Amino acid sequence: MNYLYTENLSKAYGEKILFENISLSINKGQKVALIARNGAGKSSLLRIVAGIDTPDSGSCSLHPNIRVGYLPQEPEFAPQLSVWDAIYQSDNPILSILRQYENCLLQQKINPQPQLNEQITRLMTQIDSLNAWDYENRIKEILSKLELDQLHEQRIGELSGGQRKRVALAALLVHEPDLMILDEPTNHLDILMIEWLEKYLQQPNLTLLLVTHDRYFLDAVTNEIVELHKGDLYKFKGNYAYYLEKRAELDYNLSNEVDSARRLMRKELDWMRRQPKARGTKAKARISSFYDLQDVATQNLQKQEVQFSINIPRLGSKIIELHSVYKKYPSANILENFSYKFNRFDRVGIAGKNGVGKTTFINLITGLEQADSGTIKWGETLKIGYFKQHAELDEDKRVIETIREIAEYIELEKGHKLTAVQLLNHFLFPTPLHYAYVHKLSGGEKRRLHLLTVLMQNPNFLILDEPTNDLDIDTLNLLEEFLTDFKGCLVVISHDRYFMDKLVNHLFVFEGNAHVRDFPGNYTDYRNALDEEAEAAAQAKNTQTVEKPTPNVEKTQRSKQKLSYKEQQEFQQIEKDLPALEHEKEQLSELLQNPEADSQQLMEWGNRIAEVVRLIDEKESRWLELSEYL
Repeated sequence: MNYLYTENLSKAYGEKILFENISLSINKGQKVALIARNGAGKSSLLRIVAGIDTPDSGSCSLHPNIRVGYLPQEPEFAPQLSVWDAIYQSDNPILSILRQYENCLLQQKINPQPQLNEQITRLMTQIDSLNAWDYENRIKEILSKLELDQLHEQRIGELSGGQRKRVALAALLVHEPDLMILDEPTNHLDILMIEWLEKYLQQPNLTLLLVTHDRYFLDAVTNEIVELHKGDLYKFKGNYAYYLEKRAELDYNLSNEVDSARRLMRKELDWMRRQPKARGTKAKARISSFYDLQDVATQNLQKQEVQFSINIPRLGSKIIELHSVYKKYPSANILENFSYKFNRFDRVGIAGKNGVGKTTFINLITGLEQADSGTIKWGETLKIGYFKQHAELDEDKRVIETIREIAEYIELEKGHKLTAVQLLNHFLFPTPLHYAYVHKLSGGEKRRLHLLTVLMQNPNFLILDEPTNDLDIDTLNLLEEFLTDFKGCLVVISHDRYFMDKLVNHLFVFEGNAHVRDFPGNYTDYRNALDEEAEAAAQAKNTQTVEKPTPNVEKTQRSKQKLSYKEQQEFQQIEKDLPALEHEKEQLSELLQNPEADSQQLMEWGNRIAEVVRLIDEKESRWLELSEYL
């Protein structure tokens, strides 16, 4: 079943053509990733498909009987809306009833009223009739995994940008659209959230069109890659690993094609220079073929790379030393008696859930915040470069002015220099963008520019706080190559597992409540270690279970014994208790259907019926055990 069909779409902003005459089709069950460089038009294409924007030409058709959900990079909500209402707002009747039910429970908790009991009972009956309790459980799981279950009373205007993104993602997953269109869904999620979302989106019945820079996520979730390159779409059936293989083949074939075209062009160019008079049909055709050949032969296949080493100031024996550092807030403990001495060439990754203190730790070692107690010492030769989550750029300056304001050039090894213009070119800023205003840049281009302002300072201790957000995959590959050759200390906070695996050699894992685990290895090593620990714990538990006498062993030991007097009495008592418990269970089931009961009574009866069921199970098991010895 075809969900989406676009034909000959074109979009341009002023003189900049994003794409021209491209077509895309998505069928039920397909999971398609759209990849391209920043500013190439990924988000624009998603907005057109989602019906938020219109193309300059071409058509976009969606199947009339499907529901579409769209997650933008920067979601917008009415600031006065509560988180709860933002997630549940929908025309879906089940969601509407569940929202009313949850709101009634919340009101009853704040201000109990008799009429609310009647309303809760009525809504419970409706939820029963719609078989919607499982749906409610799925919603609660989504809110819990995205850490929104404690925020439902807050207003959207009180949330951070990352929290608003998670609210928008939760709302989309809760509504269960037939086609999900996701623009950078992993931004502002911690690694555990990303791993959960990865598994969630692997469900075979889901249909996706997404943009993401997370290469592990791409590999695990998608089954087709669509690349937007120089205004055209290139399709690859398979995940990201398959795309890389086929892209390399295409590049190799294109290189051979260009080489052949250039050899042939030299011959044709000689003929063209003799200025043939194109009076005949054959001559006109040859001239037309020449210009087609010229288009192929003049393609620039040179890939811009960042292969240079900054001549950083030499690090001394003392870099940064933390001695018995304590830091806490009223809402959370961050560090407790924490000590560590940074060494030359340290490559530390910082991992952990949102809100456990990762950025606070960075602020402590950069001196932006003070420790409650303990000491932090900095070396005399230390020069910190801090790439923050939120770029602090003057939006009214031009790109080249932003770089030159820091320095005209950057010093490289062996006495070489790299000018501001050359550095911009190295980091994939084409010449026309050098004189563009910062506010004209895409989100990813602003992040890349912010990174350059940090590198222009020639730091020897580089701190990157979520550097991969909004960067395209090409830029990430280039950044990784540069950081691999970086001769100073590197500290990285990132939810990008591939990025962490490639660059760090040990982790500080912030596990909450001031507990920081110093782990030797990268993120995949850490996850494997956790799996091994869990497996060892499970085996130990199984071993303990096996060591306990089992009913079968007991039976063998007592196979020819009769029940003792005390056991006979117990057996007879169980035969009396079981019918009584069954009768009580039936009575409680009837009471729970009473529409006049208040919420307190319903809760008490519900707890008691759970206890009765447990007792019945226990006594039936014991009855069977004793009956075998009769």
